[in-house]
Amino acid sequence: MPSPEEASTSTSPPPSFKELGVIDPLLEALSQMNFKTPTEIQAEALPHALSGRDIIGVAETGSGKTAAFALPILQKLWEEPKGLFACILAPTRELAYQISQHFESLGSAIGVRCAVIVGGMDMVSQAVALAKRPHVVVATPGRLNDHLENTKGFSLKGVKFLVLDEADRLLDMDFAKLQRASLTNPVRVEVSKKYSTVSTLLQHYLFVPYKQKEVNLVHICNSLAQNSIMIFTRTVMDCQKIALILKGLGFPAVPLHGQLSQSARLGALGKFKSGGRSVLVATDVASRGLDIPSVDAVVNYDIPSHSKDYIHRVGRTARAGRAGKSITLVTQYDVELIQRIETVIGKKMDLWPTDAEEVALLRESVDEAARLAVNALKEQAKEGRGGRGGRKRGREERDGRAGGRDDVDRDDDVVEAGMPTRKVKKRM
Repeated sequence: MPSPEEASTSTSPPPSFKELGVIDPLLEALSQMNFKTPTEIQAEALPHALSGRDIIGVAETGSGKTAAFALPILQKLWEEPKGLFACILAPTRELAYQISQHFESLGSAIGVRCAVIVGGMDMVSQAVALAKRPHVVVATPGRLNDHLENTKGFSLKGVKFLVLDEADRLLDMDFAKLQRASLTNPVRVEVSKKYSTVSTLLQHYLFVPYKQKEVNLVHICNSLAQNSIMIFTRTVMDCQKIALILKGLGFPAVPLHGQLSQSARLGALGKFKSGGRSVLVATDVASRGLDIPSVDAVVNYDIPSHSKDYIHRVGRTARAGRAGKSITLVTQYDVELIQRIETVIGKKMDLWPTDAEEVALLRESVDEAARLAVNALKEQAKEGRGGRGGRKRGREERDGRAGGRDDVDRDDDVVEAGMPTRKVKKRM
């Protein structure tokens, strides 16, 4: 197979959307959304996409990749309107909803209809939506596969566009393998290094003993009390515990993880986006693609084992040219991981300033909050709720409405995000 063409980036001022060939109805929507000038990935990708080429796009997070693939799809849909015109796959449910919102905003003038097909929602309602042949289907892989196998009359044989957003996470493979698997003579549009952070992000670390992570996290939250903060944990249990500790100490915190019902997940994200809660404690279900402009700081309570997951986490702040900061807690067990991340991003992190006496004064109250949080989680486990929204989720799963293959969606953060899932052989 021929190697991908390289689309070199230009140092001259980017052309306007009109100069790139975008039609008037889409230009009107872009103006309403205050998109004045194409980003680098948009300027490079649009001409190739509008000419019908397969594309491998590589750009840093927050660079406008969604519009880069949505605009050519909508323009071709305007020229050739039909149902089930495009399918977009996303690794997480929240990202799927966000992509759908972008399509509906950009395609408002042409009346585009979208359907979001993700796990945790009623399959019958989704089947009804698919039967109406929406123009764009935005889905997570597991639930889409369920409908392809079980929903009568649903097929993607006539789809004109297939987009794999966050393709590395979806397929757990590099771009060379992706090219061989699904693309025909693609053009490669690369406007940044594969793994990089933006220059407006100030990155810090704080070395702490493992047993003092919680109290140091609370001290950081105190020092950032006027900011909007995202805190990332490795597991659902830590996410629940940290959220309870912070709420017990008076912080407006809300958890977001894969064991919540889908309505609870969307509710938590909505509260954080609207400013109703200023602290979001999340697993890596929230690390990919989500555009929350008001995030001032990202705190890594746990360091991810994969450097690219670190880059996606801290990419929730300092978006679209804004400034932002990240603080990563480093224990005696994390030194190799933090050194590996610094090698990948090509820079050394700065030490986050702290006051040992202030941290010591917080110790007693944080320990008590942690004790109460552990007791609350034990009580929830005894009652079989499994966290907020767990009872409703349990009913959905027993009724078969949650979908038999939600574990195929790449938002199953019970295990560490980014780690390949192991297939367990069934005993005969």
